[in-house]
Amino acid sequence: MKHLVVIGLVIPEPASTAAGHRMMQLIQLFSEADFKITFLTASNNIEFSEKIEIEKIEINNESFDEKIRNLNPDVILFDRYITEEQFGWRVSENCPNVVKIIDTEDLHFLREARRKAFVEKRIVEREDLINDIFMREIAAILRCDLSLIISEFEYDLLVNEFKISPDLLFYIPFLTEKIEESKTPFEERKHFVSIGNFLHEPNWQTVLKLKQIWKLIKKRIPEAELHIYGAYTSQKVLELHNQKDGFLVKGRANSVEKIFNQAKVLLAPIPFGAGLKGKLWESMQFGLPNVTSSIGAEAMHKDLPWNGFIEDSDEVFIEKAIELYQDENLWNKAQENGYQILDSVFRKDLFADSFMNKVSEISENLENHRTENYLGKILQHHQLNSTKYMSRWIEEKNKK
Repeated sequence: MKHLVVIGLVIPEPASTAAGHRMMQLIQLFSEADFKITFLTASNNIEFSEKIEIEKIEINNESFDEKIRNLNPDVILFDRYITEEQFGWRVSENCPNVVKIIDTEDLHFLREARRKAFVEKRIVEREDLINDIFMREIAAILRCDLSLIISEFEYDLLVNEFKISPDLLFYIPFLTEKIEESKTPFEERKHFVSIGNFLHEPNWQTVLKLKQIWKLIKKRIPEAELHIYGAYTSQKVLELHNQKDGFLVKGRANSVEKIFNQAKVLLAPIPFGAGLKGKLWESMQFGLPNVTSSIGAEAMHKDLPWNGFIEDSDEVFIEKAIELYQDENLWNKAQENGYQILDSVFRKDLFADSFMNKVSEISENLENHRTENYLGKILQHHQLNSTKYMSRWIEEKNKK
């Protein structure tokens, strides 16, 4: 039996984060291909994590070397570029023939560029992309044998703008196994909803935007409420709660499916970010139309009609939210659009076999694959002579 070792930045929380859901989908793909799975992490987020077998590791500690040698995996999956920085050189030293894969989740340098432009109230320029995170993230991508890219926009950016070889990349979005149409009709639903893990800055900024525009929606639909859900709700989020205005902060969602099957419209005026938005993917699955921004819908629907509206103007966003909430025919069409997007863009069988075939192909031709990636060999050499000795120095310091 082949063996996959996942090095997780955190323990997956699929009920709380899109990243957690994504990681569990990848683990399932390997499990279905009869891989033994071992999950290693230095994280301690146990309470709401998925029930998987966890083995703890330490950063900057030589105990990892013996552990990874004993595990002797066929494939290593790094959870984002940060874990490759921390453990990649140790993996290469102790298991030189393992296939190294990064799940980027989203491109962190792109998210940072957009964050900076958002804070400075301007559009993103090309030079914003070439930030410190860009240097680190691209280096990690080049050091690995394959990087998983969740967004076609980000895949095209890497290939066309930054000339990363397509041989090193694999586009694989969220995966939908079965589309089951919601049985809760328009007339049985009520209220608006927003959801998002509050450790993620774009989600906090989304709620601040909703706080600004909600009173104008409430004025037009007095009976409506806006229910705000999200894990890791901080005090600053709780302080936005206002019963009189119908702006209700609910905290962690126990069941997204139940909440989405009761709500009428999802509001997601996402101001910046990268990758795919799990809340929008889930809204399609549970038959909940939405109004979002162009950043929110980026790379999620190809040229298909959106399951609601995509608007960046506050004034138009408000009008479309009201229109979608009140017009049953429009709402039903938006719901149907969501099911069509799931079937055309996210269906699991579009990606599962080709992904595992790609992993097998690299494994069987690993030496040639790495020979073609000469920049990766250069960066691997650099990392083994910089990151390695910094880590060794920290080890010795900790012993003292």
